[in-house]
Amino acid sequence: MVYDVIIIGAGPAGLAAGIYGKRAGLDILILDTSSISGGQILNTYEIDNYPGFPGASGQEVADAMRQHCDKLGVEFARGKVTSIIDNGSTKELVTKKQSYSAKAVIIATGASNKQLGCPGEDELSGMGVSYCATCDGAFFKEKQVAVVGGGDVALEDAIYLSRFCTKVYLIHRRDEFRGAKILQDQVKATDNIEIIYDTVVDSINGAASVESISIRNNKTDVATQLAVDGIFIAVGTTPNTAFLSELLETDANGYILADETCKASVAGFFAAGDVRTKQLRQVLTATADGANAITSIQKYLQK
Repeated sequence: MVYDVIIIGAGPAGLAAGIYGKRAGLDILILDTSSISGGQILNTYEIDNYPGFPGASGQEVADAMRQHCDKLGVEFARGKVTSIIDNGSTKELVTKKQSYSAKAVIIATGASNKQLGCPGEDELSGMGVSYCATCDGAFFKEKQVAVVGGGDVALEDAIYLSRFCTKVYLIHRRDEFRGAKILQDQVKATDNIEIIYDTVVDSINGAASVESISIRNNKTDVATQLAVDGIFIAVGTTPNTAFLSELLETDANGYILADETCKASVAGFFAAGDVRTKQLRQVLTATADGANAITSIQKYLQK
């Protein structure tokens, strides 16, 4: 079978594209590596900036989107795309078990968490080193933890962890945060969050699990140690585009070059969500990308 559209990724962008595509009467397949739809928002404890869902969890928003897809009859399959062959009018997507063909492809694979790259990070991953506060935070009840980063995710993680951890150190390499002011205000008003500016993590220490972190002020060069039971790293993301090889043009960081039309550099390919070049990466902009991508595909298929 040749689908009208295959969407790679079942995060907000992919699910929105599935909804809009099915409503447009297109044959749609969503391919994802997980059996649970939602992408990165599954790791979000609370989404307060998606219109109509104040205070909803990422799981709730993801479930609502998936149910909408299911109601419309969107087809889902599980598989990791390892390569894509451009045959012109059709595109072949190769997975470990089988191949799929489509007239158009939406890349909505999102992005993965960046690492600090310091000693101890890999060795203690899953043993106190985490990239998902909502996934692992419950293991640190009544304990001391550190959060590293200065964007929305880091601020949200610190607030979330402060609800059940005795102490949360929020470490940022700069002297001000990049995250939303409402989150900054909430962090600063939380008694058990201690902000440590102008500081980097030199190493994560421990035998069987995290016991402490070595930190250094990047202005004074003064080094100290903090006793913590866990460290949550939220220093940005890397786009999941390695499987594309050199098929599509990307920027220096690997994000697919595409504007609001979501058209990529090769005809028949479209990028939506966190994987494309854009100013703001949020649930709202991801779902908008999904809708825009389908609109562009309708015009492409009409040609």
